[in-house]
Amino acid sequence: GQAAGQTAAGISAPAWLESEPLIIVGNWDSMPIFRHRVGGGTTWQEEDYRKEHSEETVRRLKGLCVTMAIIHFYKGFCREAEKEHEEDAQKLADLLHKYGIRVGVYIGSTIAYETFLAEKPDAADWFVPDFLGMPVFYDDQTFRKRVYFMHPGYREYMKGVIRHAVEDLKVDDIDFDNTSMQAQAAIFQHPLAIQDFRDYLAKRYSSEELKKRFGFADVRYVLPPRWGKPLGAINDPLFQEWADFRCAQLDRYYAEMAEFIRGMNPNVAISTNPHSGISGRNTVWDQGVDYPGLLPSMDIVWTEEGNEAGVTPDGILVSKIRTYKMATSLHKRVLTYTAEIAPNGTLVSGKSGGKLQMAESMAYNRQCLGMVGGMLAGYGIADEQRKYIQFYKDHFEHYRDVANVADVAVLHSHASMAFNNDRPWQSSMLFEQALIQAKIPFDIIFDQQLMDLSKYRVLALPDQECLSDEQVALIRHFVEHGGGLVSTEHSSLYTEWRLRRRDFGLEDLLKVHAPAWHGSSEPEDLLKI
Repeated sequence: GQAAGQTAAGISAPAWLESEPLIIVGNWDSMPIFRHRVGGGTTWQEEDYRKEHSEETVRRLKGLCVTMAIIHFYKGFCREAEKEHEEDAQKLADLLHKYGIRVGVYIGSTIAYETFLAEKPDAADWFVPDFLGMPVFYDDQTFRKRVYFMHPGYREYMKGVIRHAVEDLKVDDIDFDNTSMQAQAAIFQHPLAIQDFRDYLAKRYSSEELKKRFGFADVRYVLPPRWGKPLGAINDPLFQEWADFRCAQLDRYYAEMAEFIRGMNPNVAISTNPHSGISGRNTVWDQGVDYPGLLPSMDIVWTEEGNEAGVTPDGILVSKIRTYKMATSLHKRVLTYTAEIAPNGTLVSGKSGGKLQMAESMAYNRQCLGMVGGMLAGYGIADEQRKYIQFYKDHFEHYRDVANVADVAVLHSHASMAFNNDRPWQSSMLFEQALIQAKIPFDIIFDQQLMDLSKYRVLALPDQECLSDEQVALIRHFVEHGGGLVSTEHSSLYTEWRLRRRDFGLEDLLKVHAPAWHGSSEPEDLLKI
């Protein structure tokens, strides 16, 4: 199977996605069954729900230049419990298509067990057990249980949901939510996940390789870590393999769903929500999300990282530029909120604060202006935001078929970023911040892209400590053929398994020697040069 940190071949985007602007609205949380169960609503929420489904609302969205609406479809209450809302979604999809607006449908990954088990009792086998003495729910919504997504029964059920959307609603996009939660640590205490982990190790390594990795070759009794404390460097080989396994399983799941969807209709786009983007969070360890492995199975990637565009009082630029660059490097589009964002993270219609977010998306995103509001945006969006949307639509030819002209590449090596929660992330974020604020164009690249660095004049390694011998050789080849190299802190001092070398792997280029080794429990010294 595809190892974490590698880029799979992936799917090709539907032709329409390459030629049309993405200006998006959505209403996936407005369905009454969800609003009643989650609580904290309003006395007029069902009135708004009905209004969202009216022809006047759709007509106003068309006037706003909206090109796609992501509508409610499957929230995990089970098909029968959501039947009435599915029928509403069908009617809304027909209306949107009538006005030439493409339709995406929301598909969640959690199970609202109170209604779901009444229809499908055997789904209890999908649920993950308690983790560290706590039940595994969706945040504070305790009615939404979490499942092991690779359970065969769950996968087949989800394919039935997707088939209904593709064949009956004739959707243009399947929008998977909760991706960032599906492969978190707690999920992989499921008995089937434990066996899958053992099988993964046995297939990934020969007996001799297993002995080098763990000191023994028989992995039949290996258990996944049960760990709930913060970690800095991740040295334990089982922890490293477990992180990669979780990523690999999530990649497999979405590759399977993508193949299923495209087998029914190659013109259906696929979007998912890994949530965090490139925001300083180790998504491999925290979420089981490895962007170079995951994104090949989708066309559009959500980010809900925050980092709303602006400047702090002390002059620090805050942005999603890193996430946009990551997605562009992997030939994907980013979907994020570009309407006004309230302090609690919700969208607010009718204010002008979304202009900067829209401008940022125009400049750095690939053919996507983002989510400009909810389904009722056509009634109350600010005139200034409306002008931005109209401008983007009218001048879309300037935003399509574009390529980044950067000649600086900043490497995010998988092992460096996955197996250390501290310095490589701090160094990368700070190095990229310096480039952004100095207005130096750059790309964020990943392991596979080291194979061809011909478009770049400079390669930057911000504390990319874990590099394989092969990667070291590729970097050396780049420098020997005229490329420039900027290397900071402990780049190349460790192997891809985070084993410490006697000296920098790139010592011959750096012309400095490694600091003294104090043992794995002590931080490395910084050289004073």
